[in-house]
Amino acid sequence: MQKGRIILQGEQFRLTLDRLCYQLIEEYDLFENTCMVGIQPRGVPFSNRLFQRLTEITGISKIEYGKLDITFYRDDFRHRDQPLKAYATELDFLVENKRVILVDDVLYSGRTINAALSGLQHYGRPRQVELVALVDRRFNRHLPVQPDFTGITVDALDEAYVKVEWKESEGEDRILIFPQKLT
Repeated sequence: MQKGRIILQGEQFRLTLDRLCYQLIEEYDLFENTCMVGIQPRGVPFSNRLFQRLTEITGISKIEYGKLDITFYRDDFRHRDQPLKAYATELDFLVENKRVILVDDVLYSGRTINAALSGLQHYGRPRQVELVALVDRRFNRHLPVQPDFTGITVDALDEAYVKVEWKESEGEDRILIFPQKLT
């Protein structure tokens, strides 16, 4: 297995999450008429952590939170060698006329976000959608998508792969970069 270079871990990782939380609090105040939606699968650990930390900091327990599977909204789901694995969508509310905080771990080409925006339309027409990305790979965009809130910006070649690992699943919070996609 390839060895990746760690670009963020430990206290810096925690501070980055806290900074994003405080930026969201500045923008959304009491989170009235606002919901948070994590993109399945890799955006969910990040959105879980943001949601948990926001609840701890603000004491607000009524922030609507859901998880959206975008598998069948992807523009490439029929062009794969292997069938894609679908994940559960857990969205028990409508986004109609709400401010939506869309959450994903790594913003790369923009295609995942495009699919998520299509999927959200089945739950109503949001008043506003803003994107939180833990990692922005800013030079690799295929679509004109930009994050509104960014944890860290990474300049990487197209072949490089950025992976976010979480304490809950991989034993440690950290962001790694690999010279090429993991197989």
